[in-house]
Amino acid sequence: MSETGELTFSRIHRAGPDLLFDCMTQPEHLTHFWGPTGTTTPLDGIVVELRPGGRFETTMVGADGRSYTMRAVYAEIDRPHRLVWIEAGREGTGMRTEVTFHDLGDGRTEVVTHQTNVPEAYRRAEARAGFATSLDRFDAYLATL
Repeated sequence: MSETGELTFSRIHRAGPDLLFDCMTQPEHLTHFWGPTGTTTPLDGIVVELRPGGRFETTMVGADGRSYTMRAVYAEIDRPHRLVWIEAGREGTGMRTEVTFHDLGDGRTEVVTHQTNVPEAYRRAEARAGFATSLDRFDAYLATL
């Protein structure tokens, strides 16, 4: 069994929590920013069944043409405050991702992504840097709305 750990990412976005929540839960938004720089996530590769027990799946395509599918199940949905999904684990409990949206009251929202039961490969510096580029892509997309 491989070791798991935790990761936390925080970013302040110039948008309200309702818009940010919708961006994180609607395929027509997700397709514009989901995944690190150098990947695309085609609209037909995104499944969102926004209810507890519903599926959340994304298929990213790398520059080399290889695809990477994330399959999760929504555990909690509290629009526009909190979103939780769990990716199935090969060795029992899967990775849990909790996204919270904190309205700063000035047109900005702090979004905190906290992951538990994170496999070692996702905790490597390269993987964390890739996640940070997806947050940059999210910011760039928000600027177009």
